[in-house]
Amino acid sequence: MKQTKARKTDRLKQKKAVRKKKGLVIALMTLIYLVIVAAAAVIIDDRHIEITVFGDEDMLAEAGESFADPGAEAFLTGNLFGRAKKPVEMHVESGVDTARIGDYTIKYSAEAFGRSAESYRRVRVRDTTPPVITLNREEGYLASWLVGYTEEGYTALDSFDGDLTDKVIRTETGDAVYYSVADSAGNETKVERVIEYGISEPMIRLTGGETIDVGADFTFTDPGYEATDESGNDLTSYVQVTGKVVPNKLGSYVLNYTIMNERGETASASRTVNVVAQPVPETIMPEQKTIYLTFDDGPSAYTDSLLDTLARYGAKATFFVTNLDPDYVDCIGRAFREGHAIGVHTLTHDYYTVYSSDQAFYDDFLAMEEIIYRQTGSYTRLFRFPGGSSNTVSRNYNYGIMTRLAQSMTEMGYVYFDWNVDSGDALGGAKSSYEVANNVATGCLEHTANVVLQHDTKAFSVQAVENILRWGRNNGYVFEALNENCFTAHHDIAN
Repeated sequence: MKQTKARKTDRLKQKKAVRKKKGLVIALMTLIYLVIVAAAAVIIDDRHIEITVFGDEDMLAEAGESFADPGAEAFLTGNLFGRAKKPVEMHVESGVDTARIGDYTIKYSAEAFGRSAESYRRVRVRDTTPPVITLNREEGYLASWLVGYTEEGYTALDSFDGDLTDKVIRTETGDAVYYSVADSAGNETKVERVIEYGISEPMIRLTGGETIDVGADFTFTDPGYEATDESGNDLTSYVQVTGKVVPNKLGSYVLNYTIMNERGETASASRTVNVVAQPVPETIMPEQKTIYLTFDDGPSAYTDSLLDTLARYGAKATFFVTNLDPDYVDCIGRAFREGHAIGVHTLTHDYYTVYSSDQAFYDDFLAMEEIIYRQTGSYTRLFRFPGGSSNTVSRNYNYGIMTRLAQSMTEMGYVYFDWNVDSGDALGGAKSSYEVANNVATGCLEHTANVVLQHDTKAFSVQAVENILRWGRNNGYVFEALNENCFTAHHDIAN
């Protein structure tokens, strides 16, 4: 019985050993199979690392700005089993420096299971952003056309180059300022500032028009002008007038009216002034016999007595006055107030001075006119040349001057008088009142209109006046003062 049990036990052990051995063989065969299958799978699956680069593989980065790498990822992948769920560790090598313009490369690499892969990204660092120009503004500031625009200030900043203010090119026109600047990469910015004016370009308006006719005279008075801008600002005080009018010489003259600002720009207008002859007064001959007593070279110590005599007879006369005796200049005012005519003779009666030039004559004449104005309150248009228009003394100082003066004075509207009756109290040789009165009476018998030459600087000539007045009245004459329409008794000009 015991043997039988032992044999049964051995057989069981042998069976277990066989089963175990078979199991090992099966396991080994399975492992070999699996290895063969796995190897086949690796070969057939082509297992490898695949790197995906996010974004563009060729990127543009702005210089001066931070650059963010979009990154990449790596996975094992194959033909049979596809991509693994877990990514492979990635290694990144990057030298991108946005502070320096250039081309850079980012390298992405991964390794797993004896496999490795690499991928690359190109990053081009460029400056494509133009500078920014900022224009300063001063509150309430308005430019003036007169002084131009005063720069309010500006800045130019570039994200890469920094402050470019000193590189700004500034161009100013009448109504705007243009600013431009370029950075080192050639990016350019342009801005415009429209200038706001408080005082704009003025317009000059000429009173009386751009062409005027004026009568010849000693002086010319501009009719006037005004200058205003679009806002109504009065800029008349800035007008400069150039050009010259010779008022006593016939002809055309041009006056220019200009405002120039500090930039050399101008607003202007021009006027043509035509100097024309004054109208010649019509000569009206008296209907009855008339004596025009005229007295040269005064007033003097005898003038008041003469005025008394004229007043007693109600006679009027004409005084061609001088300033030879200033103590009696007030007689001019008295004679004027009493209805007598006042005319210019000469201030100095110095032939050398008066006839040395045309201008010397004018200066002497106007000086005497001013004295008459102060005495009478008005200017006169009547005068008598020193020595008369037929004098030959003036030719010694300025040949032809009498012809020129007679013409120019007439063109200016002045009326000069000579005489057709000479009392002889100067160069005529008369020495007594009787001779003077006789010369006047004799001379007046020949004319209806009689312009009598006397001098109130001579006592005997003044004394003769009463006899002349009585004779004239007894013979049907009236005694009148000269005016612009009277007979002028002109002589023939001798030079």
